[in-house]
Amino acid sequence: MKGLLAWPRWLWAQLRHEVLVLPSRSFVFFAVLLLLVLPLAYDDPYVLRIITMTAIFAIFAASWDLLAGFTGQVNFGHALFFGIGAYTSALLSHHLGWLPWLTVPLGAALAMMAGFLVGIPCLRLRGSYLSLATLAFPLILTGLLFAFPDFSGGELGVSGLKRILVGTVGNYYVAVLLMLVSCFGMWGIGDSNTGLIFHAIREDEVACRASGINTTRYKLLAFALSGLFAGLSGALFAHFMRVAGPSSLEVALSFQVVIWGIFGGIATIYGPVLAVFLLYPLTEILANIDLFKEIRLLIFAVIVLLVLLFMPQGLTPWIRDKIEVVCPRCKNRNVFTRHQCRLCGAELR
Repeated sequence: MKGLLAWPRWLWAQLRHEVLVLPSRSFVFFAVLLLLVLPLAYDDPYVLRIITMTAIFAIFAASWDLLAGFTGQVNFGHALFFGIGAYTSALLSHHLGWLPWLTVPLGAALAMMAGFLVGIPCLRLRGSYLSLATLAFPLILTGLLFAFPDFSGGELGVSGLKRILVGTVGNYYVAVLLMLVSCFGMWGIGDSNTGLIFHAIREDEVACRASGINTTRYKLLAFALSGLFAGLSGALFAHFMRVAGPSSLEVALSFQVVIWGIFGGIATIYGPVLAVFLLYPLTEILANIDLFKEIRLLIFAVIVLLVLLFMPQGLTPWIRDKIEVVCPRCKNRNVFTRHQCRLCGAELR
């Protein structure tokens, strides 16, 4: 009985001393709560559909950041992993009649394998050469799918797929919960020793090798993990939209995820997620307003350009630096109104 009573007390202590002490953590906490309770208070199908799609693309954007932001392997063909996840799940469901609960993990697993295989020929490439090489892979897969239209559906793709759950609310919770688990998982990877090595590879790969780090293994790991989460988002997208087509491999989708990543702030995980939650609903809302329907892409481009001009590190790092200050001694973050560090007591100003 004492153990049961101690658990809520410990949870409240962690919440008060570790989460609510910083504005950024408080924002994430209340945003998660809002996502979880939204269908209970407002179950409009259109709104839930937009947020479901946003959650799916948030996984996709965070997966790009895990590869490009942390290790510096800028991928211009990230739609490859998204499309592999979508097509694998769709084809298994369509031809074999398997349930989405089985095909979605298989799609993610095959995308992870593709990430590993794509990483092998890209190991010797750097900078723009790497980016251009990755751009070719979605085009190759698209050509292969068009070569076998009876199997892949050709230009029309595979349609009539089963939803993961029946009902808008059920699919909403599936997408949101998987988004939270995936994004917190990727953030945990980035904050671990593995993430530290990813950062070191991005900053100076030669120095990493000189330190005895097997950079080849970690770069392949980054490709595989990025492919896993991108494939998961692609498989979820296919079953939510009930179709998997060539649009899931388009170059435009690859560049869209790059825009989300840079807009939100690379090497953060939460930056691209916030970017998707701002930009995707915005474009959907503008598309339904007659006054802005024709110029919504122009508005989108202007917003992105303004952020890149005045916030070159991205939106979330800029905001976080305004509302929080780093302690010069222990390097922990504090709310900007404090004059002493909450942990070590050092002067902040």
